[in-house]
Amino acid sequence: MLFKLEPRGGISARMVYLTPLLAVGFTLVVGAALFAALGYDPVHTLKVFFIHPVSSTQGLAELGVKATPLILIGLGLAVGFRANVWNIGAEGQLTLGAIAGGGVALYFYDSNSPLLLPAMMVAGVLGGMAWAAIPAFLKTRFNTNEILTSLMLTYVALLLLAMLVNGPWRDPDGYNFPESRIFSEAATLPIILEGTRLHFGAAIALLVAVILWFLFSRTLFGFQVRVIGQAPAAASYAGFSQKKMIWISLLLAGGLAGLAGLVEVAGPIGQLLPRISPGYGFTAIIVAFLGRLHPVGVVLAGLLMALSYLGGESAQIELGLPVAMTGVFQGMLLFFLLASDVLVTYRLRLFPGLKRRSGGA
Repeated sequence: MLFKLEPRGGISARMVYLTPLLAVGFTLVVGAALFAALGYDPVHTLKVFFIHPVSSTQGLAELGVKATPLILIGLGLAVGFRANVWNIGAEGQLTLGAIAGGGVALYFYDSNSPLLLPAMMVAGVLGGMAWAAIPAFLKTRFNTNEILTSLMLTYVALLLLAMLVNGPWRDPDGYNFPESRIFSEAATLPIILEGTRLHFGAAIALLVAVILWFLFSRTLFGFQVRVIGQAPAAASYAGFSQKKMIWISLLLAGGLAGLAGLVEVAGPIGQLLPRISPGYGFTAIIVAFLGRLHPVGVVLAGLLMALSYLGGESAQIELGLPVAMTGVFQGMLLFFLLASDVLVTYRLRLFPGLKRRSGGA
């Protein structure tokens, strides 16, 4: 045995918030080495990946468009993760939110009512909540693992969406392509920065972050979440219901994921397609942990992960790199974040067997 991990006597609060920065730094260093190994200038490639996409007003607006669903989903997941409720199916809840809200837009296709968009938002939230209610019920009623049920429901949601856009909701004038009608103007989010795609959903995401920050730091609900997550036995003694928190956490995360799905189809996409997101529901898990499950941190982490999507597209266009580099950077970031967290919690002891033999001699 070459080494072992020993629990530290205390965890430095400063290091808890410093480790995300360390993880980003290590990711950049290893990413540069990877680019060099592939025969690219590492400095120029990193500029193309992380600086060129946001070097203009249009690029900054696109950053906001990409970050909006990540922030919404990450905020919802952060609540559950704080309470030790592990919702891994946000991608499916996003899809159901898009289906529910998009269904309202298609049903009232000829309507110009100003109430149409709010109705779509409500439907999107309810769709995501309904999908999250399934693992919540199974967890509280049968103690079924919410990781497995929420994850498996993701693929059911994707198949349901594919069935709809290939069948009853397919655009009759769409030349047989698997897509719905393009939503009417009344069913699309207003643009908040003229000449760009930055829409009102970005303002909604920031508003949700402020509300959750207030709930976490100023209300009994935030205190309950922390106690249930950190000391379940003490929470039970204090009268806090863990089953109630499971329902609240999953429904809140599902509702925000559903809202993110609606924001996507009523914003940059403008219709229902067989695939709504490039995996925002899974990437938002990294966003939540990178942001240290804090609303402000989630906003910053959402912007960083959105930049990874833009950087992958920029590197593909300018350098011919595969778009899969986005996933490589996201995976490295998660790996270094987890590794840093382990070293914050545990101390690495090298060659413990050799030390014992030396002491015995």
